[in-house]
Amino acid sequence: MSTPSNPLKAVRGTRDLLPPETALWNRVESIARAVFSRYGFGEIRTPIFEDTSLFARGVGEETDIVSKEMYTWEDRARAQSEKAQSLTLRPENTAGVVRAYIEHKLGDTGQLQKLYYIGPQFRRERPQRGRYRQFWQIGAEVLGPTTSGSESPLRDAEVLEMLATLLDELGVKNWQLALNSVGSTEDRKRYNAALREALAPIKSQLCPDNQRRAETNPLRVLDSKEPADQALIDTLPKIADYLDEASRNHFAQVCAALDSCTVPYVINPRLVRGLDYYTRTTFEFTVPDGSGLGTQNALLGGGRYDGLSEMLGGPRAPGIGFAIGEDRLILTLQAQAEAPAIEPRTLNLEPPKLDAYIAPMGTERNAAALALARELRRAGLSVEVGDGSFRLKKSFEAADKVARHIIILGEDEVKSGILTVKSFATGDQFKIVSEEIASRLCTAKQE
Repeated sequence: MSTPSNPLKAVRGTRDLLPPETALWNRVESIARAVFSRYGFGEIRTPIFEDTSLFARGVGEETDIVSKEMYTWEDRARAQSEKAQSLTLRPENTAGVVRAYIEHKLGDTGQLQKLYYIGPQFRRERPQRGRYRQFWQIGAEVLGPTTSGSESPLRDAEVLEMLATLLDELGVKNWQLALNSVGSTEDRKRYNAALREALAPIKSQLCPDNQRRAETNPLRVLDSKEPADQALIDTLPKIADYLDEASRNHFAQVCAALDSCTVPYVINPRLVRGLDYYTRTTFEFTVPDGSGLGTQNALLGGGRYDGLSEMLGGPRAPGIGFAIGEDRLILTLQAQAEAPAIEPRTLNLEPPKLDAYIAPMGTERNAAALALARELRRAGLSVEVGDGSFRLKKSFEAADKVARHIIILGEDEVKSGILTVKSFATGDQFKIVSEEIASRLCTAKQE
């Protein structure tokens, strides 16, 4: 069979993550899990595809996500007697989490639900640095019946303080938290009316996307990054002037709690969320230009919401959530580790050395080497097994690259049960009975 002239590659907008970079991804996710656990969050894992109507109803048919970016197909594997079903790869995870909250009747417990997720999302948008068609998010949702305290400004402040802690523990430098309030549903109605009126005489001067948003979702105009439109957008009314007393009081309490925790923030009156169910607190964490993300320096964002559960057929469940672009977070950590203007950090992208490399001398010792490796691994040690066909020099070279110790397993060692071990760090070589090797290596691991 002839070899294809064009080898297959990953689909545009997707990529492979390989060692040693995956070690950094695992470290980030491990720290995130540890921080979330300290704040009482539990992990939820939802399917990567859902019924298309979940996103049409939950995210909104007029959004760019639903109208342009979703990967949707008709499930043709169902029996002909059944109704065909439209399925979509999840473009975001909030809707799926709320769907699970409703389906599993989590609200019936009466308790506040604090759920986090880590996983891939899918959007068909133009690939660029830090933005992929399959991308990874770390996110969380805090929601529940009103009797659980889900509407409290304390919940907002706790989430923001937790995110500040997470970024600090990850080692992200010079992050900035921007806050705003988009008010209640009634506040938004008044503000949307004022925004439409203000946009009408200048709409023709905006870019095509913002002209469309001015008609379908005026709040999205405020979030536009189109450089040529910024001067006009700055002249538009500010939502803070349309908040009722309850919304102003809620936002003041959030800010006061952050002040008490010494979490720094700035108030950005243009920071909004364009979906109807978003209410009150909205936020975004950014990093300086030059942190690997170019001028698009948003690291994570989120906000408070109310009405989403009802849109999906469930009981009222106010909440607050966020999503971190993990691809962008990794880029930031890598860039900040290399940037001379920022305090140097060491991101160890080299895979950690294994505890031991077992070198069988002769293929007839391979089975004994595997049995010894099984014993050491069960003791909690990381072990690589060489091959008896390797010459001793090759075994030493291979072992030195991946492990802290090499264990020689020749004919004499198998017969006597006394192993020959060498430490690459010290150069020491010693003999030890096989029953004691696990204990000896575990002790060396802790030193």
